[in-house]
Amino acid sequence: MLTLHRLGMAFIRAIWGVELSTLPTWRAKLIRMLRGIYTLARDLAEGQLTLHATSLVYTTLLSLVPLLAVSFSVLKAFGVHNKIQPVLLRLLEPLGMKGVEITVQILVFVENIKVGVLGALGLTLLLYTVVSLLQKIELAFNYTWHVERPRPLMQRITQYLSVLTVGPVLVFSALGITATLMSSAFTQAIIAATPFGHTISALTRLAPYLLIIVAFTFVYILMPNTKVHFRSALFGGITAGVLWQLSGWGFATFVVASARYTAIYSGFAILIMFMFWMYLSWLILLVGASIAYYHQHPEQLSVRRRDLRLSNRVKERLALLIVALTGQRFYRNQQAWTTEQYARHLQVPIDVVARIVDALKLYGLLAHTADDPPRILPARPLETTPVLDLLGVIRMAEEHHHLGAAQLPGHTQVDRLVARMDEALLASLHGLTLKDLLLAEDTAQLDTPVVRAGIRR
Repeated sequence: MLTLHRLGMAFIRAIWGVELSTLPTWRAKLIRMLRGIYTLARDLAEGQLTLHATSLVYTTLLSLVPLLAVSFSVLKAFGVHNKIQPVLLRLLEPLGMKGVEITVQILVFVENIKVGVLGALGLTLLLYTVVSLLQKIELAFNYTWHVERPRPLMQRITQYLSVLTVGPVLVFSALGITATLMSSAFTQAIIAATPFGHTISALTRLAPYLLIIVAFTFVYILMPNTKVHFRSALFGGITAGVLWQLSGWGFATFVVASARYTAIYSGFAILIMFMFWMYLSWLILLVGASIAYYHQHPEQLSVRRRDLRLSNRVKERLALLIVALTGQRFYRNQQAWTTEQYARHLQVPIDVVARIVDALKLYGLLAHTADDPPRILPARPLETTPVLDLLGVIRMAEEHHHLGAAQLPGHTQVDRLVARMDEALLASLHGLTLKDLLLAEDTAQLDTPVVRAGIRR
């Protein structure tokens, strides 16, 4: 056990004890990849990703038939509802013949739901069940992307309904158009030509994998309540698509050899297989989201866990840096930065910057623009804002009303010491404004990520 611990510590020192800028390109990429693998394995070991995947399995069981019923009703209006069965068969292909049975049973349930005769209450409950699934997916993705605020209620309703109505039509229409083109005489003539025929045949075999990658990529872009770069979403989509296909092959092999489990669980075996495959699929989808997140935010690759606790001096220094950089850009008429740009510049995790910015915004020192993503501006004139106000905000930022300084018992010597500290701070910073901070001779030093060593690990 001690030997394994030493090996683990040696591995951590090997990949985090070096500065990537001093290494050759190939070695820096290798170490960055090892950091990503370690961080992802740590997140899986913490159990939150698996917990979200389990929750999504339960919600999917409740929402699958209503979801397909809504999609079926929309697709029927466009005449492409007959494409649902092939897609379900493709998704449940690793289950073998059990996948065919489940597909047939699901479609029977869907056809038995008559949306037109449900009534207002029944239709509302049907839509609520479907929307709750999409909300659960958004919450899981928001956790992966360290986003604490979900979308506003009305925005969620409109976007979810758009996904439910427009999304299936576009997907199944594309499948129908592709099938029509492939069966046309012109395409068949091209396929008959030897060099083109082999190429088109290869592309046809690759098409299902490409569709899965495209689907994952767009899910990673649309579902989190934050701006996801296409390149990062595509990287996560490719990785998750490959993992999903590999796990499908492995699961199909497991199903073939699962006669013993069928004998034990009897009629429940098909349900257990279905639930396990759903769990594995959701987990892969969330792992891909994590990969996309770390690709977009490499500064989050850390040996520490996601809940990073900062010392008071690091909080104060970060707050001063953020306000100083915001003021610099404001007075130089430069475009305001987003939270992500501050995180990249300071080389600290984006959720750390977001917590500091939210505290300064809550007390009226900073403000967000209406852009998407929002940019950060001074909320009041810096030339009339004392530096002491900013330090006071940071000192009170995470205080709770039920456990603040006023609720602690008094002590004569402690009270005197705290009063002397406050007086010393007031005497040293009296009259100094945030604008004075920008005009200091060493202002240029604010353009360097000086807090890097205090936060990254």
